[in-house]
Amino acid sequence: MKYSVLIACFLVFAACCSQEGEGPRRTTWEANTFYGSVVLHNPDISHLIKAHPQGLILAWNKKTFGYREWEQRYNYPDTGISLLFQGMDNPTLGSNYSVYAHYNFYFVKRKMQFRIGQGIAYNTNPYNKYTNFRNNAYGSDIMSSTYLMFNFQKEQLWNHIGLKAGITLVHYSNANVKAPNTSTNTFALNAGIVYDFHDDSPVDYIVKEKQHAVTEPIRLNLVFRAGVNESDVINSGQYPFYIFSTYADKRLGAKSALQLGGDLFFANFLKELIRYQAISFPERQVSATEDYKRAGIFVGHELFINRMSIITQLGYYLYYPFDFEGKVYNRVGLKYYLGKKWFGAVTLKSHAAKAEAVEFGMGIRL
Repeated sequence: MKYSVLIACFLVFAACCSQEGEGPRRTTWEANTFYGSVVLHNPDISHLIKAHPQGLILAWNKKTFGYREWEQRYNYPDTGISLLFQGMDNPTLGSNYSVYAHYNFYFVKRKMQFRIGQGIAYNTNPYNKYTNFRNNAYGSDIMSSTYLMFNFQKEQLWNHIGLKAGITLVHYSNANVKAPNTSTNTFALNAGIVYDFHDDSPVDYIVKEKQHAVTEPIRLNLVFRAGVNESDVINSGQYPFYIFSTYADKRLGAKSALQLGGDLFFANFLKELIRYQAISFPERQVSATEDYKRAGIFVGHELFINRMSIITQLGYYLYYPFDFEGKVYNRVGLKYYLGKKWFGAVTLKSHAAKAEAVEFGMGIRL
């Protein structure tokens, strides 16, 4: 039943995205198989790496032709929806079923394709302290997932059918919404076919000799983020967190902006972790009255793609009364502009490769 729900989501998303827009409508469907290995990014999952995962990626792609400036700016990318089935080839890890929204970017006369997809995954056998205590990679059946593909692709080699082959990286994590969350990364080789539903007539891409220059003064951003997470102590409980951020950004052109700002963190899971360490590990000399709040400054970058943008930030805690994962933190994620000022955001905050929380936010750019 849960698998059919994911398939239904895929079909609904594809139907919604396939509505007529500006310019001609041209779509492709593709199927890729992959075979690879789980990367040992953390020694805590060494007991789970026993075989070679394999799976199937189904994708629907909608081409762009340059009717909007951002399409020309990024060399006419595809937008699309993809569905991924991955058998981990280990009964402890089970299998993963995922649905994604993705972009395809093209290079080398459109023969090389880079895809980035972000979505949700369902795992068939997550951690259970009674029946599956060895699965310390997946603490919940619903997880976030990101996958990357770098392929050589040639469309319409024969009767609308083309071929592609390359490498794939698939990441699964629940971003510490629930412990445990060691996560997995699969590195794989893939190969597949691409079917173009349209004739083989050449595609006319729109090219403007001069695009509009983007110049803006320094802008002030105010963001409120929230969510729930849990410490690495299993069954310690899920607690809400709240983050207030303010930063200035300066556009460098049509694609990029630089950021400088600060964060104030109210992470309630740290209250429980402080209390737990004070009682259970007196040798660490942690006081139960330690302040759980933190404050930091950060520098960042924003990459604008249509109404969506990708943000990357690197921060340092200036106020850090309780030692948790170090003073350096980073944030990556997506923003979606609802207009000229308001935006929504989904971001992942972590310390190096150790995730702390997935953040859901709303903000305004003044």
